[in-house]
Amino acid sequence: MMENRNVAESLSNNVLGTFTVASACKAAGVNKFVLVSTDKAVNPTNVMGASKRLAEMVCQGLQAETGTRFVVVRFGNVLGSSGSVIPKFKEQIALGGPVTVTHPEITRYFMSIPEACQLVMQAGLMGKGGEIFVLDMGDPIKIVDLARAMIRLSGLGDDEVDIVFSGLRPGEKLYEELLADDELTLPTPHDKLRIAVARSADEAWVVALLKWVDKSSSMDEAVVKQELKMWVEEYAGDIHASLSSALTPGSSTIH
Repeated sequence: MMENRNVAESLSNNVLGTFTVASACKAAGVNKFVLVSTDKAVNPTNVMGASKRLAEMVCQGLQAETGTRFVVVRFGNVLGSSGSVIPKFKEQIALGGPVTVTHPEITRYFMSIPEACQLVMQAGLMGKGGEIFVLDMGDPIKIVDLARAMIRLSGLGDDEVDIVFSGLRPGEKLYEELLADDELTLPTPHDKLRIAVARSADEAWVVALLKWVDKSSSMDEAVVKQELKMWVEEYAGDIHASLSSALTPGSSTIH
């Protein structure tokens, strides 16, 4: 949805939106602001991930020695949440299939809604300002294995519901990462929370970014994506998109 034809809108929503709410909190003297980010912000291959990385850096750029403390929490997929693959698989299985998976090797990190909520609150409590907290998401799960498990849990055999591989979508990764290549992590008192040591930004950088985002609505989308690499150094949409295309099989079905 955000990768093609809506690039400027996604930047406006995630970057300007974050800045607007964060600035309002700062002006109102709010004690703490917690941004829920995503593992897609790590070495982003798509516009959504890059826009969330920029939102992280906006929060870091707004951090001052006093006033509102800005904390970022970065994690993967939450089972059963809005947009989760679980409700979609349930619907497809109830209709007799097929269950659609983009690629046989695609993996994702998952956690439950209660665990995600508790860790976000814990990070918010511990954050002193400017940190990016990374959650321990456990081991990644193959989406096709999740699909097979859900078919069996529905009381059906593997041969009763087809699984169709539809191909990776534009900007989609085979696997997600919790840390960028040049990032390290520091431990916290909580065994499921670590702090990412990531490239940060200052207020002047944020001001320049906002001017560029404002101009992006009138720019050609291909130009916006190209210039996005100047703001998010680790963004490599075109390169990773080519790799994804090369690794994506044609649409196929298994039982």
